[in-house]
Amino acid sequence: MNLRPLGDKLVIKKVEIEEKTESGIVLPSSAKEQPIFAEVLAIGNDILNDEKKKDVIKVGDKVVFSKYGGTEIEIEKEKYTIIKLSDILAVVE
Repeated sequence: MNLRPLGDKLVIKKVEIEEKTESGIVLPSSAKEQPIFAEVLAIGNDILNDEKKKDVIKVGDKVVFSKYGGTEIEIEKEKYTIIKLSDILAVVE
């Protein structure tokens, strides 16, 4: 991927979590809400150059983000979201 976020933005990729009902039926992603979990793929320079922010999040982190935050794009049949750091709610450890 050749996508470099600018400023205080991050590039994330949503993580699809397969869900099953109690009876064992697998729910397809189209039958449920959009995922709010993602993996960080790239970080903007404003975050990397800020002494307070650079250790808060790093590439590869799993995060929870605001449901309506970010801009979705598609590159080479892969979907990504560009989102502000302020729309990241938590890092999953």
